[in-house]
Amino acid sequence: MIMQKKVSFFCIKAVERQTFDYDSQKPHHDSEHMSIHPDPNINRLNVLGEPLASCCYSPITGYFRNGFCHTATTDLGQHTICAQMTAEFLNFSQKVGNDLITPLPEVDFPGLEPGDFWCICVTRWVDAYQAGIAPPIKIQACHQAVLSYVPLDVLMEYAV
Repeated sequence: MIMQKKVSFFCIKAVERQTFDYDSQKPHHDSEHMSIHPDPNINRLNVLGEPLASCCYSPITGYFRNGFCHTATTDLGQHTICAQMTAEFLNFSQKVGNDLITPLPEVDFPGLEPGDFWCICVTRWVDAYQAGIAPPIKIQACHQAVLSYVPLDVLMEYAV
């Protein structure tokens, strides 16, 4: 059963951004497809109990725009699910009031396309799941807080 409840989180420092080279749009470390944040004081666990892997650097995602689905008390939407965008999910999200398709250059948002990975709100993923159109997820990059809403066995069904 998927649960919806409020949970509190630790605050995460903005210094996480130093692991990303904005000029080259590449991470400073490891693979651009999946990397582990090198600072153990910042790193958090994923739903598998392992160090949280990066979600995406191009486009740069995450509540802190650092490539990771970290969260904090200020992250009211809990952007903790690393989802691979599908046309169905993007259209669904747009219809329910969160347009992830249209670029917003004033906030450095390029707009998303099918195939892009993005840290989305856990409750939006649950809404899409209940509507039968939940997008696939990069399980290693989903923050452990997701388990307060969605059981691991359900998440594993959507893992890519």
